[in-house]
Amino acid sequence: MSGSTQAPHGLAASLGTWQLWGIAVGLVISGEYFGWSFGWASAGTLGFLITTLAVALMYGTFIFSFTELTTSIPHAGGPFAYSYHAFGPTGGYLAGMATLIEFVFAPPAIALAIGAYLNVQFPALDPKIAAVGAYLVFMSLNIVGVTIAATFELCVTLLAIFELLVFMGVVAPGFSFANFTKGGWAGADEFSLASIAGIFAAIPFAIWFFLAIEGVAMAAEEVRNPKRSIPIAYTGGIITLVVLAVGVMVMAGGAGDWTKLANINDPLPQAMKMIVGESSGWLHMLVWLGLFGLVASFHGIILGYSRQIFAQARAGYLPGWLGAVHPKFKTPHRAIIAGGVIGILAIFSDELLSFGGQTLTANIVTMSVFGALLMYILSMASLFKLRRSQPDLPRSYKAPFFPVFPAIALGGAVICLITVTWFNPLLAAVFAGILAVGYGYFRATHAQRAAAPMAALAVETE
Repeated sequence: MSGSTQAPHGLAASLGTWQLWGIAVGLVISGEYFGWSFGWASAGTLGFLITTLAVALMYGTFIFSFTELTTSIPHAGGPFAYSYHAFGPTGGYLAGMATLIEFVFAPPAIALAIGAYLNVQFPALDPKIAAVGAYLVFMSLNIVGVTIAATFELCVTLLAIFELLVFMGVVAPGFSFANFTKGGWAGADEFSLASIAGIFAAIPFAIWFFLAIEGVAMAAEEVRNPKRSIPIAYTGGIITLVVLAVGVMVMAGGAGDWTKLANINDPLPQAMKMIVGESSGWLHMLVWLGLFGLVASFHGIILGYSRQIFAQARAGYLPGWLGAVHPKFKTPHRAIIAGGVIGILAIFSDELLSFGGQTLTANIVTMSVFGALLMYILSMASLFKLRRSQPDLPRSYKAPFFPVFPAIALGGAVICLITVTWFNPLLAAVFAGILAVGYGYFRATHAQRAAAPMAALAVETE
């Protein structure tokens, strides 16, 4: 695919290394702004630091291993294609559905966060209307062209990173290590066996720091030189995110009484307020620029879910009309719109559908985590299987320290999935129910897959 301008099946191959890095970091960076601080409520600052470092180890080893799959099978379906090649149609279904759940369920939560943010600045604006407006704007941008979308993603990602660095610089003079460690073991000053439960309970919030970085795989067919660009983008992306996650969390925790930040959606402005006060110009800049982190992730995940829907439709796993490519823009416009419709319905079903005592959007982040963890497990299992079953598959990049790195990633994902299931049994049952319903559709549509073009899941070798 190197040097081409037209990828297989109609997608335009036009992305470079920097744009891909922007997608990798942008997909995730909203997780640095909100969501993670809830982990302090169960684990404390020190306990959650351990959780975060353990999850960072899992993600680091996963990305270094996952890159081998992405470069050897550069396919818009990403994990769906890897699992298909390793385990056949049923494996493809499971990984594809898990990835769809991760990427389709995450955007409504981020859109509502954008709406809530705008509502603070403009109280007359309905947050749900603002959330729908965000969908319409960024679906349109994705439809117009992947190069424009990726360049925009790179710009807002750089602004979001700049803002996080500003945050750390502004609170640094008032940082106190004593503040960070006080009650750091789930409210206690000393570690005990009682701290362990909180460390495990905080896993979903540590995952939120890194969730969706693997979405770069869905842009693989649209990269000019995937063998070179993908490893650089993934490696640079995960290093960037680990440094930012630890820096933001430690600096926020040392700004003052961290317990006041543990159950709120805007920990960074509130932490900065402890240092500079409410009237500081720095604070106002942070509040306004905070939108960039949300926009970067929201926009990037639209790119991810649309390529996943497109790839599965093209291969016969979803209705074929969703696999169309816009004749002018060469983007999967119907897949972009379909995922947006689901997200908008979720936004307006927020108070209508609730389970576990929480609204729909309160649960969808955890549902995304379920999908991600199952996909991580299947991807690492695919890597092991393909090393044995297809030893001659061209591998321009090989996972370092094989089999240790993929084994660490696989084991970590299994532990995380068991833990999240233990603490969220009702959501786990809903997740399993979605997989079961989807499997019924999968079994009923064999003819649809048989009629799909064979090239839809072919491996690119040149």
